Amino acid sequence: MKRTEKKKIIQKFAVHPKDTGSPNVQIAVLTERITQLSEHLATHSKDNHSRRGLIMMVGKRRKLLNYLKMNEKEAYETLADKLSLRK
Repeated sequence: MKRTEKKKIIQKFAVHPKDTGSPNVQIAVLTERITQLSEHLATHSKDNHSRRGLIMMVGKRRKLLNYLKMNEKEAYETLADKLSLRK
């Protein structure tokens, strides 16, 4: 992911102007990376090192989503709708 793409995602999901670490931003960035890595694995099916990285990213995103769901239910639901994630 290029720096400009990442900045756009951060600006779109940021809670305040200097926000880079809120769960919303982290989940959005991870979702984009997961999408890109899934496309990579579609063409390079034997790349097991990248597959492991993908599984770790999905797990991290799941943990962040669970945290958001427990602490900020409304933010979780809006984020899941924006990113087209299952609830």
